[in-house]
Amino acid sequence: MDVQKKQLLKWIDDDRDRLVDFLSRFLQARSPNPPGDTREAAKHITDFLDEEGLPYRIIAPKEEMVNIVGSFDGGSEGKHLVMNGHIDVYPVGDAKGWKYDPWGGIVEDGRIYGRGSNDMKAGTTTSIFTYYYLHKIRNQLKGRLTLTCVSDEETFGPWGARYLMEHHPEVHGDTLLNGEPCAHQIRFGEKGILWLKLTVSTPGAHGAYEHVSPSATKVAARLMLELDEAISRLAHSAPDNVRKALEEARDIIEEGYGEGAFETLQRTTINFGTIHGGLKVNMIPGEVVIEADIRLPVGQRKEDVLPVIDRVLENYPKVIYDEVNYTAPSYCDPNGEMVGILKENIKLVEGRESKTLIAMGGTDARLWRYEGVPAYVYGPYAKGMGGKDDYVEVDEFIDIVKVHVLSAYDYLSR
Repeated sequence: MDVQKKQLLKWIDDDRDRLVDFLSRFLQARSPNPPGDTREAAKHITDFLDEEGLPYRIIAPKEEMVNIVGSFDGGSEGKHLVMNGHIDVYPVGDAKGWKYDPWGGIVEDGRIYGRGSNDMKAGTTTSIFTYYYLHKIRNQLKGRLTLTCVSDEETFGPWGARYLMEHHPEVHGDTLLNGEPCAHQIRFGEKGILWLKLTVSTPGAHGAYEHVSPSATKVAARLMLELDEAISRLAHSAPDNVRKALEEARDIIEEGYGEGAFETLQRTTINFGTIHGGLKVNMIPGEVVIEADIRLPVGQRKEDVLPVIDRVLENYPKVIYDEVNYTAPSYCDPNGEMVGILKENIKLVEGRESKTLIAMGGTDARLWRYEGVPAYVYGPYAKGMGGKDDYVEVDEFIDIVKVHVLSAYDYLSR
């Protein structure tokens, strides 16, 4: 290990309490989405950047949804690395059943509790401090480092990362590194998402007059079963390097996501997330609205799926559907330069080998991949993500910081 990497690790160890305090106070700054107001949490970040004299600017296409972008150049020309993390988090609701205050940022028994602790305020803190540490040695670096702390990730980023990518191409860079939760494995891609709203309409009638009108709920039930069967038969063909990487990570995928995950990751799935219909128990429903969440594996497109939906609906003239949201599957080279760098530093910091895999869920990293920029994710376990009492282990949080800092340094100094 070179002298500079030893210095970086010493700084991180010396700042352990400061890092934990920053994350704890970050969790206290409420930023649930919806509604998506990140101003309080963004101020926590900018106060730190101001205190350390670090360059940044605010880009807020909506006043309450703040994006923070900072950049600095190294001492000579080189590549451009972008660090990305989001500020918004899942909503909490009434917080019934929580042991710890979701907005408390409580540190207890080696854990930091709070809404968004692992998704992804720990990862965003990692990006911020990577920016901070490397700025201290910027004259020794080659190229440019950019920090993007964005809003609106939880609702697919129209006012966050997507806005930046469409209107500020200077954030594209040559490689992206992101700290979303991924169970200490390296993500190089993710499944796509297609959301549909299906509306079943019938005349409706009194509950005893079944001869007067078909039941929209019965039609909906048959339709969902047929769609599930049709979607499950869809075939796809992932690139060879993707299939190989996933096969090598089979055990890790099963361990991290649960038994059956390896197979699920590579097929098309449909989940009927919400079903709304009916007014009263003794009335035949005249309308049912179904929200369907379809997940597409790498190697498949929306254009492969919609014809299947259309064929099923040929037998359901009382049903129409609208496309609500679509993000295509994305991937980059599972053997890219940053992968090798991350693996070296994971081995150095954590003392273990790591695998490359594709995620079930979505991240902002996909937006860089759509632009042809290799984008990789390395972050903590998703302990309680989206549920009650989500948390991140202090030790794993510090390890993630070390891996990101050393990897960013390697990328910008080799």
